[in-house]
Amino acid sequence: MKYKKLTEEQIIISLDRLTRFKKTKDKYLRVFSDIILSNLLEPSLRKNDIERMCYSDIAELVSNIFNLTLGEPVDLSINTKLAEYENSVFINDRNVNLLLQNKINYKAALKVLPQDLPVNLKWLKFLGEDGDLKLNRSLHLLKFPIENVILVEGITEEILLPAFAKFLGYDFYSNGIQVIAAGGKNQVVKMYYKLAEELKIPVFVLLDRDAEENIRQIEPKLRACDRIHLVSCGEFEDLLPKSLIVKTVNSHFRNFLSISETDLPSDIPAAKVLEELFKTKGLHEFKKAEFAKLVREMISSKADISDEISDIINEISGQNKTLDTKICS
Repeated sequence: MKYKKLTEEQIIISLDRLTRFKKTKDKYLRVFSDIILSNLLEPSLRKNDIERMCYSDIAELVSNIFNLTLGEPVDLSINTKLAEYENSVFINDRNVNLLLQNKINYKAALKVLPQDLPVNLKWLKFLGEDGDLKLNRSLHLLKFPIENVILVEGITEEILLPAFAKFLGYDFYSNGIQVIAAGGKNQVVKMYYKLAEELKIPVFVLLDRDAEENIRQIEPKLRACDRIHLVSCGEFEDLLPKSLIVKTVNSHFRNFLSISETDLPSDIPAAKVLEELFKTKGLHEFKKAEFAKLVREMISSKADISDEISDIINEISGQNKTLDTKICS
């Protein structure tokens, strides 16, 4: 067999994709297939050829290509830790474990990584060192190993929940929490079904008030380790204190408008009120993600966090501290 050496960029991209929070089988097969298609010269294989291969053969090919490129004595200490982590988070069968039993020289590959790294690659570097993984996660805000998933409807929750939690003294990164925005209540149901079949770790589901029917769809598949919180009224944006919304608008758009709490009627969803304000005042289109980022910058006291948001953070914290993740598998 003949191989073409991996470029530095290929090594970095491959390590990044292999350590993201994604289903083990999907990410490993994608990365390994890309490497074989790009770097195996003889025999020349096509995608459908790889799909018919035994997983152990795929892992061996990729290991050979990686290690030929790196040209250093093979150290498999990181491989063992990675495999243990993937199997602690995801439900993997025997075939997937053949992929995890690859002999990629991660220790040598780490040497090509740049200084400015995404959090998953920072964590990979720490895997090459001695020390407690959870302690390192807490000390260096690595997020990995991930131990809990928060499944939410939209981008507002994804942006603001970690910010509110951090202000309350509960950092999502140091506690191994991954937030996933599904893109709507119906998508939450589909995503939960998927996660419940793939994960061994707990899932906390946060839904807007109008999602009672979606909860009924989830409940038959709800695992003992998982929890659901239904917002008490309206949407997550309606849980934001009016004072925080006013402070955000008046700070970031002070040259265009000024509002007071009386401009935010309680019987109309906050997002709709803001959409209308932006429209009538000639501002750019109201976008939830952009506004959530502005709100995040304005959180400065506990008065900026409503009681229900505090309760949600406490529920997440309590789930993460007390649940035995073995009951999820």
